[in-house]
Amino acid sequence: MALKSATLFVAAFLVVSGVQAQEMKIGVVSTERIFREAAPYKAAQAKIEQEFSKRQKDLQEQASRLKAAANKLDKDAPVLSDSDRVKRQRDLSDMDKEFQRNQREFREDLNQRRNEEMANVIDRTNRVIKQIAEAEKYDLILQEAVYISPRIDITDKVLKALNK
Repeated sequence: MALKSATLFVAAFLVVSGVQAQEMKIGVVSTERIFREAAPYKAAQAKIEQEFSKRQKDLQEQASRLKAAANKLDKDAPVLSDSDRVKRQRDLSDMDKEFQRNQREFREDLNQRRNEEMANVIDRTNRVIKQIAEAEKYDLILQEAVYISPRIDITDKVLKALNK
């Protein structure tokens, strides 16, 4: 991240120094604000949440069943025969493996869908930024900076265009 910022700073410096006689128009966009406030990002989050809510509920129920089975085994262990206890421990171990596998698959699928949705929204955001840059004749638009002067911050314009 620091390397990216340094590269952008050097690039901006070279552009500015190379065009000394010409006034540059620079804008900066806060991607953090875009992610937090833009309607398409909120819609993508809601879509993913809705898509995965049933699987998440199923996982929670599976975890509850696993915990209940473990508690029952702990409670019943003193009165079980060795073979029954070993069988129930094996069953509990199988349930735990299945739960761990389902949980891992859920996380992988969730991350993949989140990445797909975010890629689409990021692409849309970049198109909006480019349209604003071209329409208002910006020479340089940066995303993120340590400090953004309100004079060159175009985040509100981008949010307004995205929320249409």
